[in-house]
Amino acid sequence: MANRFSRAIVNIKKLPKFSHSFLLTKLFCSQVKYANTSKVRILDIQTQQVTMLMANRKRVQNHIGGVHAIAAALLAESATGIVFGINLPDRCLPLLKSLTINYQRRMQGDLTAVAVISDEQIALLTEEKGTMDIAVSITDESGEQPIECLMQWAWVTKK
Repeated sequence: MANRFSRAIVNIKKLPKFSHSFLLTKLFCSQVKYANTSKVRILDIQTQQVTMLMANRKRVQNHIGGVHAIAAALLAESATGIVFGINLPDRCLPLLKSLTINYQRRMQGDLTAVAVISDEQIALLTEEKGTMDIAVSITDESGEQPIECLMQWAWVTKK
């Protein structure tokens, strides 16, 4: 099921591979202004999986030099929102309904988020409205998961 966003992604992926991350990130940040503030970067977008990066730079750091808890939440929301959004019909509006984040330990270095949506979840998006949990795995430079996240997304038909 193609929507405006997924068609733009397909067009970007027709260009040379070295430009994909830059152009996909520009596209996303042009629509989600706050993501640009924290300089999230899209590494890859597939129909059922999105991979993003947040570099541990001064603008997103907490008082102990790690990525701030809310910046990590932004990364989780962005990755899940993209994988949800590229599969949502144009007639629908995506809405973040809830987020659950459990901080396990201090985050070390850059963060990578991988959000995944299943075939079964995509099939549900044909309904007029609903909700679903989108899983996201966030790892830091140690390769471990310093936080566990679950984002619940809803959709309704646009008025």
